[in-house]
Formats: sequence, structure tokens, C-alpha cells
Amino acid sequence: MSTPTTRDQAPTPSESAVQRRTGRWIEHWDPEDKTLWEDGGRRTARRNLVLSIFAEFLGFGIWAVWSIVVPQLPAAGFDLTVDQMFWLISVPSLVGATLRIPYTFAVPVFGGRNWTIVSALLLLLPTTALILTVGDPTTPFPVLLGAAALAGLGGGNFASSMANISFFFPEKEKGAALGWNAAGGNIGTAAVQLAVPLVIVAGAGVALDRAGLIFIPFILLAAFLAWRWMDNLSSAKADPRSFAVAVHHKHTWVISFIYIGTFGSFIGYAGAFPTLLAAQFPEVAIPLAFLGALVGSVARPLGGILADRVGGAVVTIGAFAVMALGAVGAILALGSGSFPLFFGSFLGLFVATGVGNGSVYRMIPAVFRASGGTAKAAAGCIGIAGAIGAFGGFLIPRGFALSTTLAGSIVPALGLFIGVYVVMATVCWLVYGRGAMAAARV
Repeated sequence: MSTPTTRDQAPTPSESAVQRRTGRWIEHWDPEDKTLWEDGGRRTARRNLVLSIFAEFLGFGIWAVWSIVVPQLPAAGFDLTVDQMFWLISVPSLVGATLRIPYTFAVPVFGGRNWTIVSALLLLLPTTALILTVGDPTTPFPVLLGAAALAGLGGGNFASSMANISFFFPEKEKGAALGWNAAGGNIGTAAVQLAVPLVIVAGAGVALDRAGLIFIPFILLAAFLAWRWMDNLSSAKADPRSFAVAVHHKHTWVISFIYIGTFGSFIGYAGAFPTLLAAQFPEVAIPLAFLGALVGSVARPLGGILADRVGGAVVTIGAFAVMALGAVGAILALGSGSFPLFFGSFLGLFVATGVGNGSVYRMIPAVFRASGGTAKAAAGCIGIAGAIGAFGGFLIPRGFALSTTLAGSIVPALGLFIGVYVVMATVCWLVYGRGAMAAARV
């Protein structure tokens, strides 16, 4: 076999010729073909991976931008209740989770490169809405909520990016490629929580509109890079039947439930953490909040590595145990007023969510193999679980809002989360930690 070929082009041994074709459509792509892979295919796949990570990184950043803007709204003159502030934090996760499945199907319909351009440019909508709304403290709350909802467009980018990259790599390298893609995107949450507080106070006063302005050149750059150097694959086809098969498989729903506890906790805590720090320890600089999302992001590949060695179920159960201990530590810290204990407990919790994210994703194909399911069902489960898990990013901030409104403290919410983690760990052990599943080290 020869190198990947594009429309209206004869095969050539030069990968650089492929990347310069008009339209950027590769007609033949088989990464399992060793000749094709060594003769330019690997370079093509890696180039698309790097550019995909950059675009997804921006998507996650915009998905999380309101998490760091909201704690600054009072200083900018906005008069919002605690419940309203948590609504602004949680609604992007709700929208992003809902968009994940349609974004997955966009790649085979429009092409991975084409949809990366479109999805990147769509990020101009939430950034423009942010710029226009946060500069005026008299902006009605429903308008602010609508602007925050548009940030959910960034959450959909994860699904399309993962779907696109999965077509480029052979099975033996797919796990690593998807791991890098996911981790690179997740770090966007940490990056925005680090950069935005510095940018908005760079001049006199608090200029919240800069939180949107700083994204615009990077969005345009991502769209240009995708247009210039990414590729579409004619062979990338989505099979809607995979979702239909997965829907009727019990493990799809068990894994989705577990993934709410890992990824849902990651995105939910990442969104709420800056506001929690500002409310509980106002004397502490909010920029420290980025460390939570950062350690959770970089821990994700570790979860996959550990799962490969000892089994995904074991690692996931351990992750839930650490998450419960982290929540217990946070409760004790609130009782004693100890910021180091509170911050350290949450960092441990974030690490556990990242490890759990990696281990659950590794579990999915193993579970379906062990249960006699098909690869098609496993693929559908990945899409469904990814969407359902993201709804945890809505549930956790809403839990904190209700707890604060009804009890004047986040302690009841943390207590509830501990109970949920115990239930999820128990379910994981009952279904995957015993018998044939345990023997298969899923």
C-alpha cells in the first residue's frame, strides 16, 4: 500500500504532498496498514492530533470561563444571589453535555477538519456574549444566564475531537492518542482559571470583558490552523446503530452512572472550586483555584496506566474511596477553618477524579469484551457515557447552591456526595469486581 491519497491526487511517497492538497480530503486511510502508517500516515495522524488538542483546549477553556468570571462579578458591581451565581456556573455543563452526542455525529457528516473549523469559530458566540454582558452591572440575570449557556458550545468540542482522532490511529496507538487528546483538552480548564484572573485585573479596576477578548485571537488561530493543516477522512463513518446497540446493553448504563461520579465530579468541582474558595476563604487569592483542574487533568493518563496493570474496576473503586476521603477532609476543614486542609483535600479529590476518568474509559472495551458485547456496542457506550457523565458538571454546582440556600453551608452537599461515592463504588464492585469480570480484570 502507499501513502494516504487525497481526492484528485495520485499516490505519492511524500506526506507533505498530502497535507497541501485543496479540500484536504484523504480518500484512502487504513492506519492498520503498516506500509501506509510508516510511509507518511503516522505524521499525518500526529499533525491532526496536535491541532485537535489545541482546538479542544480552547473549547474546554471557554466551557469553564464562567467558573472564574462568576466569583469576580460582585467586585464588578453585579448584585447576584448565591443561587444565581451557581446557575451561571452550572448551565454551561448542562448545555455541553447535551451537545456531546450530536457533535460526535458531526465529524463523519462534515469531515473532521471541516468540523474543527466550524466548532472553533462557533466559540466566537460565547466569547462575544461574555464581552457584551459582563461590562454592565445592570445586565438582567436571564441575559447573563443565556450568555453562560452559550459557553456550553465548548463542551461539545470534546466529543467531536475524540471521535475525529479515533479514526486516525491504529488500535495499538489509539488509547495513547485519545488519552493525550483528552488530557490536553481538560487542561484548558486549568489554563483559563490561571490566566483569566490575571488578565482581568491587569489594568485599573476589574475588566471582566477581557475574559472573552483574550480568546478571540486564539480561536481565529485554531480555525486557521485546522483549515491549513488538518485533514478530512472519507473513510470516517459514524454508525448510528452503535448507539442503538449500546442503549439496550445494561453495561452502558452502569458505566454511565459510574462516569457521572468521575468525570462529572471533575467538571463539576472544577466549575465550582473558584466560587467555593472565594466564599469560604475570601482572603486567599482565587488564582490558586486552577491547581484543582490542573492536577485532575494530568492525573487522567495515570488512571489508564494503572488500569492496564491492575484492572479498571480496582482503580475506579480506589478513586471513589479517595474522593470520599477528600470530601470528608473538606468538611473537617470547614469546621476548623483550616484553609490548608480544605485546599489539600480538594486537590486529592481532583487527582482521584482524573484517575477515575482514565480508568473508566479503559474499562469500557474490556467490559464489553468480557460480557460478550460487540465493539460496536462499546463504541456507542463511549459516546453515551461521555455525554451522561458530563451532566455531573451541572449536578454538583446545583448541589452546592441548594445546600447553601437551605442550610447556609456546603457541608450537607459534601455529605451527600460522600454517600453517592460509596454507592458508586459499591455498584462498581458488585458488577465488575467479582466473578468473571474480576477474572478478566476489566
